[in-house]
Amino acid sequence: MRALIADDEAPARAKIRRMLAAAGDVEIIGEVSTGREAIAAIKRTGPDIVFLDIQMPGLDGVGVAEALDRDGGPYVVFVSAHADHAMRAFEVGAVDYLLKPFTPDRFDRMLERARERIRGDNGAGPRGGGAQPPAVQGGGAKYLRRILVIAEGRALFLPIERIDRAESERNYVVLHSGANRHRLRTTIGSLAERLDPAQFLRVNRSQIIRLDAIREMHEWSHGDFRVVMQDGTELNWSRRYRASAAEEFGLGG
Repeated sequence: MRALIADDEAPARAKIRRMLAAAGDVEIIGEVSTGREAIAAIKRTGPDIVFLDIQMPGLDGVGVAEALDRDGGPYVVFVSAHADHAMRAFEVGAVDYLLKPFTPDRFDRMLERARERIRGDNGAGPRGGGAQPPAVQGGGAKYLRRILVIAEGRALFLPIERIDRAESERNYVVLHSGANRHRLRTTIGSLAERLDPAQFLRVNRSQIIRLDAIREMHEWSHGDFRVVMQDGTELNWSRRYRASAAEEFGLGG
């Protein structure tokens, strides 16, 4: 593999360089420290894989990925000290998301995943856009299977089956999983598009619920439904969102 490293911190670039050198099958073709330098280097050198820091001066890593050609561009691995950018990273086709500080074992697992993508591509399919992270289910619509969250200072992949509901909170979405709460830097609309409608339902502008986490529902005023979750939380299923799901659930509008 031919790799490009883009990070504004020299020690971070050095760590990735050492780990790539230890792999034995990776050629480092360049290092840059800004997003715009990364775009220029990618166009000039045509790497197979790019390691992008999320936060860089001028143009961040997600902005770089958005500027790349999804069909034929490099695979992208995001590197960040913050897990709350993971949703945005996967939305632009990241093959993986390395959370600093990462271990050599974690780095090796990422490299093996990248090798598998490149071997499977064989130069015929999309690169960045075809790379599906472990949080994405292949075949047909691509729905999330897991979401990267921070719990007590540790990063973990939260299975969507453990999410009871999600609600918007300013620039974040809060996931409720039993007694635990996890914040993601994304929008409720973006999350709704990535969740399987056979398992999740958007009930109003700010809330999504998992269908199997519902205890019961009651007719309410003005065509709304009152939804009671298994934990006793009560939510409003608005008439507008109920109407949009009428055909799927046989509600007749």
